[in-house]
Amino acid sequence: MKPGKGGRGAGRPGERYLADAIGEFLGKRMVFVGGPRQVGKTTLCLRFLDPPRVTNPNYLNWDDLADQQNIRQGRLPGGPLVVLDEIHKFKNWRNLVKGFYDKKKDVQKFLVTGSARLDYYRRGGDSLLGRYRYLRLHPLSVSELRLETAADIEHLLRFGGFPEPFFAGRERDWKLWTRERLYRLINDDLRTLEFVRDLSNIEIMAEALGERVGSPLSVNNLAQDLQVNFRTAEAWLSILERLYFCFRIMPYVPPRIKAVKKEKKLYLWDWSTVESPGPRFENLVASHLLKYCHFLEDTLGERMELRFLRDVDKHEIDFVVLKNRKPLFAVECKTGERRLSPHIGYFKPRTDIPLFYQVHLGKSAFEPEARVKVLPFATFCAEAGLV
Repeated sequence: MKPGKGGRGAGRPGERYLADAIGEFLGKRMVFVGGPRQVGKTTLCLRFLDPPRVTNPNYLNWDDLADQQNIRQGRLPGGPLVVLDEIHKFKNWRNLVKGFYDKKKDVQKFLVTGSARLDYYRRGGDSLLGRYRYLRLHPLSVSELRLETAADIEHLLRFGGFPEPFFAGRERDWKLWTRERLYRLINDDLRTLEFVRDLSNIEIMAEALGERVGSPLSVNNLAQDLQVNFRTAEAWLSILERLYFCFRIMPYVPPRIKAVKKEKKLYLWDWSTVESPGPRFENLVASHLLKYCHFLEDTLGERMELRFLRDVDKHEIDFVVLKNRKPLFAVECKTGERRLSPHIGYFKPRTDIPLFYQVHLGKSAFEPEARVKVLPFATFCAEAGLV
């Protein structure tokens, strides 16, 4: 696939999978759009302005000193829609935005974006509950780009789903972008939002997490490697999660299975930085499944969970997707395309999971037995209805 020649959302800035939901919710209340730095939030939100450019007076960015002064003093532009970007970096942004909305909601709409978990940074003080919808924007995916060939997916695996390196498609650009993103996340976002002194060690932690993708994460071992205590390491991990650098998933504990209950597995929002091919593919699948879960949660109100299944004897299925606490399907990732994982055969009669998928990067598609499908990853994305 040539960058910029893809399908929906590919090469057409602003036409992302959340565009319809934003348009629908803007007619009812404020819309908050959160997600990782440089995932395309600003471009997406600007499409609702005319003209869709950062020079539009109805776009205000907290990182711009002139815009910051206008926001502090309540001098808002007069257009029907105001886009407030990165305003969560202001300590009292909740009360400020609440005042804007309560006073002007009959004549203006508000679209608020941020590179951190806005649902977390709104806590404390006056609640904004009932005044907004929160949507999480994820990186580009197989379904959003309408990828089909092995070469297309290899491109996505190699350069990640963030628009700039994906569409550039060049090794040097990817390296420069990756280095700059981590530096700005630590030195701009983290420094602004969190009171942390040891930024250098958090950066070291962030760089080390790629080696721990896909395996049960031992925070104790991570703390020992960094020579800090457990609480400090856990706090730093939580900060990186709030800044959309990484995410962790909990184990699924079905009846009749002696499943692990405390271990978590960790993945990165940018899977391209995971060096080993197997864990990188697993991270790609995890990110696609999390995007699916967040989309159903944020747009339909469903209670979705992404988990993994592992028993005390180390039988494991990579992912289980739950809807309203009931399993929808399980997913096992394999680099090979023919041999069925014995763990599927182990868990199928012992759980009420209705369907097991084994996904791979090859071409084979077959159903070796009831409730089990072996599929290429792109085929799975289409069949499961991923976004």
